[in-house]
Amino acid sequence: MFNIFLVEDDKAIAKNLTLLLRAEGFSVVHADSQTRALEVLRSGEHKFDLALLDISLPDGNGFAVCAEVRADNIPVVFLTASGDEASVLIGFNMGADDYITKPFRPLELLARIKATLRRTGGSAAVVKLGDLSVDTGSSVVTKGEQEVFLSALEYRLLLVFINNRGSIITRTKLLDELWDSAGEFVNDNTLTVYIKRLREKIEDDAANPQIILTVRGMGYKLGG
Repeated sequence: MFNIFLVEDDKAIAKNLTLLLRAEGFSVVHADSQTRALEVLRSGEHKFDLALLDISLPDGNGFAVCAEVRADNIPVVFLTASGDEASVLIGFNMGADDYITKPFRPLELLARIKATLRRTGGSAAVVKLGDLSVDTGSSVVTKGEQEVFLSALEYRLLLVFINNRGSIITRTKLLDELWDSAGEFVNDNTLTVYIKRLREKIEDDAANPQIILTVRGMGYKLGG
């Protein structure tokens, strides 16, 4: 699983980006200022595969963070305000790999991140759940030797379970994550339908699930 370092001071943008990225199988560490970003990097606690940096920060800018990130050969994608060509040029001169202009389309941002990771030689983890394999880089799910074709919402639902492996996930949390990441309303009945459909596609016996387990009175958890 790729680990993304998100440096963004706008709370709403940071929340939505974190939900979007996690729904696509990325793990995310967020910093809301230049100071905090440098502290995270210098702590050595995390190993990042890509940095997504806002240029304008309350106590500085993304360029100082970029210099630190590039010293560790981590790819960089800048988030920049519309029409700020000078900042884009500075970013490229510092070694940035790409940039995207705010406001951006979520699918375009995801495509640019994945393209940057491919160009820079990143390799996502393949998650194994019994005979089910989930390649979070290519978004391909296979069961045994056969590819399993999931809808976008089914795949996002599976990723929510993977990203919370070992934890019980309430229906409320599932609804929150699916609604925010899918950009559409997902109600309780819809969630029941999607869990049923997902089980039918990935379980050996949907009536006796071993991958998506029901924890009575609490929610669900990932088995396998």
